[in-house]
Amino acid sequence: MRILRNYLLKEFIGPLFLALSVLTFVMVLGNLIKMTDLIIRKGIDPYTVLKLFLFMLPYLFSYTLPMAVLAAILLALGRLSGDNEITAIKASGINFFNLLFPLYVVGIILSLILVVFNTRAIPYAHYASRKILKEIGIKNPTVALEPGVFINSFERYIIFIYEVDQKKNRLYNVRIYEPQPDDKPTRTIVAKKGEFIHIPEKNQIKLKLIDGTSDEPDPQNPKNFYKLNFKTYFMTLNLSKLQKEENLEKKPKDMTLRELINEIKKLRNEMIEPLPFIIEINKKIALAFSCFIFILFGSPFALITQRREKSINFGLTFLIAGIYYLMLIGSEALSLEGRLNPTIAIWLPNIFLGILGILLTYKVCRL
Repeated sequence: MRILRNYLLKEFIGPLFLALSVLTFVMVLGNLIKMTDLIIRKGIDPYTVLKLFLFMLPYLFSYTLPMAVLAAILLALGRLSGDNEITAIKASGINFFNLLFPLYVVGIILSLILVVFNTRAIPYAHYASRKILKEIGIKNPTVALEPGVFINSFERYIIFIYEVDQKKNRLYNVRIYEPQPDDKPTRTIVAKKGEFIHIPEKNQIKLKLIDGTSDEPDPQNPKNFYKLNFKTYFMTLNLSKLQKEENLEKKPKDMTLRELINEIKKLRNEMIEPLPFIIEINKKIALAFSCFIFILFGSPFALITQRREKSINFGLTFLIAGIYYLMLIGSEALSLEGRLNPTIAIWLPNIFLGILGILLTYKVCRL
C-alpha cells in the first residue's frame, strides 16, 4: 500500500508543478503586457514598475494554486485511469479510498498554507501595490485616472470622465465642476474630448479640452454665469492636494485577519453593520480551502471521465474553476444585498462541490 501511495503522490506532484508554472505564466503574461505599457508609453520608472509587478504576484498565486491542484489531480488520475492502472489496483482488492487519503491530506496542508498566505502575505502585497499606484498617479496622473468615478484629487476642481484612452492619453466626455463659495452655483465645464499635459517642474498639469461649453462669470454680475462655447480650452490643475494625501486608507482586501477582526469589533461597538469585512474574512478562508475541495471533487471526476489528454484536462480545469468562481461572485453579491448570511453564502461553492465530490467518491469506491 505504501508503494502505491508514494506512486500516486509522485504522479500528482509532477503535474502540480507543471500546472502551477503554466497557469502562473499565463496570468503573469497579461500583467507583463500592462507593465511594459507603463514603461514604454507612460514613461514610468522601470524599478517602480518592477516593484508593482512583484507585489501583484502573491494575489495571482492565491488563484493559480487551487487551479493547479485541480489540474494536477485531473492529469494524474486521468492518466492512471486511461492506462487501466486504476482498474488493476481495484482488481487487487485495494480499498480505493485509502489510496486517495494521502491526496486529501496534501489538499488540507496546501489549504492551510494558503489560509496563512491569504490572510497575511496577500493583504500586505495588495496594500503595497496600491501605494505604488498612488505614487505613479502623483508622477503621472493620467495613469491613475478611472472612468466613471468622481475625481477630487485636484485643488478646486472635481472631475468626472466617461472614457479614458491611456495609450493615446485621450479623455472623452469630460465633466469638470468647480464649487463656489457663499452658496453660489457650481461652475461647470463640459467637453467632448480632453488631454493631459504634465508639467513636473511646476507641480502642475494642463488639461486641454476640445469642443465644449464653459460657465464663465458675468462681468456685470459675477454671481451669475453665462455659457461659452469653445473649440479649445486650457486649464491648469494643481497636484499639491494629491501629494498631501500621504496616508492611504486600507480597504478590506488590504487587511490581515487580525485587522479585519478588530475592524468588525470596532464597527459593532459603533452599531454599524460590518458586512464587507465579514465577507472578506470568509472569502479569504473559503478560497484557501478550495485546494482541498478541488481534490475532493477532482479525484472521482477524473476517474469517471478517464481522460489522459493534457489539453482536455486543462480545459476541464478552466471550466470547473470558472463555475466555482462564478458561484463565489454570485454568493458574494447576494451577501452584499443582504439576501444571504455571508458566513454561509461565501462557503456555498465549497459546500456544493464538496458534497458532489463525496457522492462521486462513494460511487467510484463502490464500483
